[in-house]
Amino acid sequence: MSRAEEFERLRPLLFSIAYRILGSVSEAEDAVQETWLRYQTYPAQPTSTKAFLSAVVTRISIDVLRSARVRREEYVGQWFPEPLLTDPYQDPERSAELADSVSMAALLLLERLSPLERAVFVLREVFGFGFGEVAAAVGRSETACRQLAVRARRHMDAGRPRFEADRREREELAARFFDALREGDVEGLRELLAADASLIGDSGGKAPQLARTIIGAGNVARVFTSLFPWLVRIEVTLEPREVNGQPGAIFRDRDGKVLYALALDVLDGRIQTIRAVINPDKLGHLGPVADAWAINREVNQARRPRD
Repeated sequence: MSRAEEFERLRPLLFSIAYRILGSVSEAEDAVQETWLRYQTYPAQPTSTKAFLSAVVTRISIDVLRSARVRREEYVGQWFPEPLLTDPYQDPERSAELADSVSMAALLLLERLSPLERAVFVLREVFGFGFGEVAAAVGRSETACRQLAVRARRHMDAGRPRFEADRREREELAARFFDALREGDVEGLRELLAADASLIGDSGGKAPQLARTIIGAGNVARVFTSLFPWLVRIEVTLEPREVNGQPGAIFRDRDGKVLYALALDVLDGRIQTIRAVINPDKLGHLGPVADAWAINREVNQARRPRD
């Protein structure tokens, strides 16, 4: 097998590691590409190609994350990870860990860890690497990595979200939510939301907010049912999709361009949190991006009373 073939076989794993460390599709793709460039020029043949490439992409991701954290501290408003529709890496033996670790809620918890803690947690807890492999990847001793893993696990366990275990129940609840949204059914939406449900948007100051942070089932339901009919009037469509392993949707303008992505957290049979990613910089990997400012102007114009 050639180096290029070996690399392509492992590309899904490398991307999945980088995405969980970085929370960014574009940065993860860049990290994987840089890994290939380094592998291409590496003079020797590694004993384990998987271990070697995983270590390289991890080190690159740690360096990128350190600089990215500075930018995120200056970010306008709430920062969310870039939405991921499909995780390219699948492992039946670790399917639960993989699904939970890619959710918006889990990635936001990972943001609280140091870059080293985050990398160790991802490699050890999510992908099941041995401590020897983890130590080689992050350039620390096995003892230090065990300590980092304990600290990271403690932070994650303290805030770890508990999602609805039954995938089908989550999907059915989301389908009922989007049906009620299309029908403008405020009470129907309210019944599907947890009492303290929240709606949070990430525009990065580069698009009009869907709404400021909204708390409470009634408030969230009213925001959606007051806005959605006007979006429909200007031919915005809703496309249910899995977003970061959870139920969600992509909203598109009349030309099919991406307006924003929604991700739903489901807990105890109710929708707990709705996250809207509106920042156009975070949507480009999903396809051509709509002009959210133009859509906002159209909505405002449509809402104006006519003489």
